[in-house]
Amino acid sequence: MDKEVLDYAVEKTHELMSAPSCSNEAKAAAQTWLDSIGTDREAAETKKYIDELEADILPVDSLIGFAGSEAGIQVFGEETAKNIEAHAIEIKSAGEKYCDCPACAAVAAILSKKDVLLK
Repeated sequence: MDKEVLDYAVEKTHELMSAPSCSNEAKAAAQTWLDSIGTDREAAETKKYIDELEADILPVDSLIGFAGSEAGIQVFGEETAKNIEAHAIEIKSAGEKYCDCPACAAVAAILSKKDVLLK
């Protein structure tokens, strides 16, 4: 694997794991992947990690729907939910496809190198 891309993915993986919005499943997959680097499990764990990241990244339309729902209001509180919904609408109108929270931003950065990581 290209060392520069690997180093980038490792850096973004640490950012992902540090993000408050990172799911437990993504943290576990990230740690398993980090632990596999340099071993005979690396290729298989990279594929599993990419699959987990693709499942976890939140499309902006889903964020808009959740933030504007009763469940979103229960999770975030009414004011924060309204702010998140407005922000999501704003980034969608600017062309974003995914949520831009720290976890999703790290995932998007890693996935941008997916083709090289999976080689």
